[in-house]
Amino acid sequence: MARARVSNDIGIEAYLAGCRNFERDSQNGLYRAMYGFGMSVCLRYAPDKEEAQEILNDGFLKIFSKLDSYRANTSFKSWARRIWINTAIDYYRRSKVRYDMLDLSYARDVHVSDDVLARLSAEEILRQVRQLPPAYRMIFNLYAIEGYTHPEIAAKLSISVGTSKSNLAKARMKLKQALASDTTERIRSHG
Repeated sequence: MARARVSNDIGIEAYLAGCRNFERDSQNGLYRAMYGFGMSVCLRYAPDKEEAQEILNDGFLKIFSKLDSYRANTSFKSWARRIWINTAIDYYRRSKVRYDMLDLSYARDVHVSDDVLARLSAEEILRQVRQLPPAYRMIFNLYAIEGYTHPEIAAKLSISVGTSKSNLAKARMKLKQALASDTTERIRSHG
């Protein structure tokens, strides 16, 4: 495995050298090499594959145009991932008229057993995360997956820290409710 990773990193570096010289084949090679990884990042922030593809492609344009700011002593994947996350944030800001950050329909208490997540696959959880309203999905991903703090999220999204905390709590509540519903459905259909 380590040998395949080193080989892959060498391939990425070769593509990067060609991209810096505006070689179309290198750009296509880098796109193909990073597509799966980039799409997995973008799918977490988008409600569907089409929107994720838009974010991915916008991110690739930024990667190609900002390649001179990438330093070889850092992980290219980490650098590109950060660009895709920021592109998703930009896309979120640009595409919304102004999603209502507070949705009172999710403010009621939800009582679900704590072992719900243990019975679900990562794919089922990801599908439910993509079903969250855009504001909740964005904050949930930034906090729970990317590790941003509430003050950092508030600054990135131009919201208050309290709104970030509130929306995260509501995202978790809605997610737990949806996952519990999925689990109940699965149990009913399988016996």
